[in-house]
Amino acid sequence: MTTGAILETRALVHVYPGGTRAVDGVDLVIGRGERVAIIGQNGSGKTTLVRHFNGLLRPTEGTVLVDGTDAAGRRVAALAASIGLAFQDPDRQIFAARVRSEVAFGPRNLGRSGADLDRAVDEALVATGLDGEAATNPYDLGYSRRKLLAMASILAMNTPVVVLDEPTTGQDARGVARIQRVVAGLAGQGRTVVAISHDMRFVAETFERVVVMGSGRILLDGTPAEVFAEPAWPTLASTYLEPPLAARIGARLGLGATPTERGLVDALTNRSSGILPT
Repeated sequence: MTTGAILETRALVHVYPGGTRAVDGVDLVIGRGERVAIIGQNGSGKTTLVRHFNGLLRPTEGTVLVDGTDAAGRRVAALAASIGLAFQDPDRQIFAARVRSEVAFGPRNLGRSGADLDRAVDEALVATGLDGEAATNPYDLGYSRRKLLAMASILAMNTPVVVLDEPTTGQDARGVARIQRVVAGLAGQGRTVVAISHDMRFVAETFERVVVMGSGRILLDGTPAEVFAEPAWPTLASTYLEPPLAARIGARLGLGATPTERGLVDALTNRSSGILPT
């Protein structure tokens, strides 16, 4: 359940020095406690958009509000207390010599110490499955584990908003399931989760709202059932996206919008039970 906006952009425009208009007049409101996935082809403006939330990028035009306050007047260090961003490439984020030191860096810089800091680090390591790697050098971990480490370093900061850029890249099925549990846990704490992803199954199964971007603009914004329903397929195709397999099968069988495998199974079960017409 949402209780007011925690992130908002108004007519947001970002033009890079070479002239590329990466975000082109985006109006977006994300409520407190929402789980929102942002999808679109490479270059559609997704990462540029979310980097405005924590001040890594500043608007060329328009306004970004974080918890009702204009982000333009706040330093990146101050915004870090509200917005935790795990980069797509973990190697751009990791620098410490030990996993535990990496995870402790963010919360320590936010003023946590002693038992409070230890607890935050321990919880983040357990959530990401890295509790057995506390003394490991991060670069002795494989890529998928470094992705989880970057996520753990953000989780430990306990920010009201967590932004995950392509969190499932390099993950096997167990890794994806772990990330889904992390997102569910954050939502259970009332924290806002925003994720950029090309994994449509992950998006459909994990998020309550999906924003589709193309050419720096918002093309669709709705529930997974709405965004992955057959009438939206041409718009998805315009940004080189396909709905998840369950949604495509459901549409072909006349079962309506069933963006998740669970939804498809339920629809087929209802049909075989006579609840739906055959």
